[in-house]
Amino acid sequence: MATEVVMPQMGESIAEGTITKWLKNVGEHVDRDEPLFEISTDKVDAEIPSPAAGTLTEVRYKEGDTVEVNTVVAVLDGNGAAPPAKESAKEEAAAAPAETSTTAPAEATPPSAPAKPEPAATVERPKPVITSAPAPAAPAAHKTEVKTLVKKGEPAGASKATAPPVRSVEGATAEELRRTKSSPLVRKIASEHNIDIQQLEGTGMSGRVTKNDILSFIESGSPAPQTAAAPVKTQPVAPPLTQPVPATKPAEGDRVEQMTVMRKKIAEHMVMSRRTSAHVSTVYEIDMSKIAKLRDENRAAFLERTGTKLTFMPFIFKAVTDAIRKFPIFNSQVSGDQIIYKRDINLGMAVALDWGLIVPVIKRADDLSISGLARAANDLADRARTKQLKPDEVAGGTFTITNPGVFGGLFGTPIINQPQVAILGVGKIEKRAKVLTSADGEDYIAIRQMAYFALSFDHRIIDGSDAEKFLALIKERLESGQFAV
Repeated sequence: MATEVVMPQMGESIAEGTITKWLKNVGEHVDRDEPLFEISTDKVDAEIPSPAAGTLTEVRYKEGDTVEVNTVVAVLDGNGAAPPAKESAKEEAAAAPAETSTTAPAEATPPSAPAKPEPAATVERPKPVITSAPAPAAPAAHKTEVKTLVKKGEPAGASKATAPPVRSVEGATAEELRRTKSSPLVRKIASEHNIDIQQLEGTGMSGRVTKNDILSFIESGSPAPQTAAAPVKTQPVAPPLTQPVPATKPAEGDRVEQMTVMRKKIAEHMVMSRRTSAHVSTVYEIDMSKIAKLRDENRAAFLERTGTKLTFMPFIFKAVTDAIRKFPIFNSQVSGDQIIYKRDINLGMAVALDWGLIVPVIKRADDLSISGLARAANDLADRARTKQLKPDEVAGGTFTITNPGVFGGLFGTPIINQPQVAILGVGKIEKRAKVLTSADGEDYIAIRQMAYFALSFDHRIIDGSDAEKFLALIKERLESGQFAV
């Protein structure tokens, strides 16, 4: 019995993934749940485990290919024996849609599966979907049809001109559905500017409209298409969508390196954030001496009791959640002319990787104690560095904290992680000479553990006075040292 391995859907808004590395070669045996290949998406880099034990008999996409979700990328011989004959594998592929139509709708119609909003069964599934079926003899005509469908699922949209458009129940073509299946952020921007996404020429996979596409369209000053004739009128503005920045020609001796998928996503996200939010930053110097003393006194016992290290970050997380409770505007999002106040406080924590940056999320952080925050933060950071994060662990953040201080930086002005409205940067905690005042009013110089905290906030909805009060409250909480460890 053959097992098809598909590109998993790593989150609701993820429509495609890029295969960055195959961890097994054709002909090699793989155990169930053993890492089979690595992928990179908008949300996360991850190792994809094998859905079954067997021998890898076929790899349909090479490293670097971007593949739509639910597309078959490899085939396993489930019996772990010699690779089956190609004809048998084709017959199984032909039989799969008929036999599994009630349990795997995504495989039943490969060309339009990525565009459908319905397949909830695969939305939150981090592992590849298994589609296996017995191998009854299939009619030749049926086998030919399935072969054509699989080919249509390959990147580059090769068969647009030769195949008739596939229509949904509502009458929309597959191409139209793919365009409307753009990310929530793209749809939000389109709604805010009264733009019909279906009328734009997308540069994403299968014609999807990307963030760069719609932002470049807006910046071009072209009117939003309103009528049926609009697609013809918008054709002249297509070139700016693919050429937002002039290419730089390398000089002799320069080394040219292609951006990784993660690096390209980071670049897009940062530029989009600067275009979206009115960034303003404020910096406070905070005395961390009492926190440092509390940490030193409890470090050994904490490690023995919880099995994890006690760092400065859980205390900072706790101070931030306390401040957010008092100033909920910092836990909000902008939607058109509305402000959405998020119920849960989900703290994003930026983690530097050798190959980029990722922001795993501590869900409902305000419900956790210092030990709970420490466990969650250390666990997420460890799994981020080994590519073991799940899609929902990098989604849903409402406020982000970044810690450049671990590299020695005193402070920076971080860029807001959209669609959030604020981000806190923590600088290096170090000993400095400070002028203090005694109880009787005498000034004196003392050595204290100090750090700069930089808050970047969205001035569209957050006033400077609220930002100062918010950061002042965090300063007050940390300098008091009143935390239960």
